[in-house]
Amino acid sequence: MFDPRYMIMILPALLLSFYAQMKVKTTFARFNSVHARAGCDAASVCRKLLDGFGLNGVRIERVPGNLTDHYDPRSKVLRLSDSVGGSASIAAIGVAAHEVGHAVQDLRHYAPLRIRNSLVPAANIGSNMGMLLFLIGIPMGMGFLTTLGIALFSCAVLFQIVTLPVEFDASRRALAMVRNAGIMSENELRGAKSVLSAAALTYVAATLMAVTQLLYLLSRSRGGRR
Repeated sequence: MFDPRYMIMILPALLLSFYAQMKVKTTFARFNSVHARAGCDAASVCRKLLDGFGLNGVRIERVPGNLTDHYDPRSKVLRLSDSVGGSASIAAIGVAAHEVGHAVQDLRHYAPLRIRNSLVPAANIGSNMGMLLFLIGIPMGMGFLTTLGIALFSCAVLFQIVTLPVEFDASRRALAMVRNAGIMSENELRGAKSVLSAAALTYVAATLMAVTQLLYLLSRSRGGRR
């Protein structure tokens, strides 16, 4: 049964999420039309940065889609999207360098990344099953299912919270690497920082959404027991 309180609670997170998505699209489009002075594409920049850290064994692969770039710590593969890999723009290089930042985190055994990776299985189960079990348990008065649903969903929320320092740190490392390698001028770095800051806002919005949903579940659970 639809609860209007739910929409009221998540409305700020929804608005922030919408704004963040628009911000990413417009900021990436703006700086994707400006080529960096280095003149090489994002994939080449990745290879140079990775090799500089001795990460010669990390492969670079293309992945379909737009801004679907990611680093896979299990297979040690850095995947660049079609919109990034072959582009020499400030935006593309910034995004690609961010993924190199994750590879360096993996190399350095960065604690938040290790915690996030360990949470992946529980977070996947929690995001898929937590809300469902809760919604089944509440109307049927099954306290066990309600509590289990909240516990599982909490794992997904914890994953989102831990993701924030991981993403912020990867961007910080990316900008430092690009600056030290002389790939961008200071003015170009400001453009790359704008792109990465816009992307970071999407993670903030996702975390706010998850926390708000958890608060809603807790409030419903308390109300159901009274």
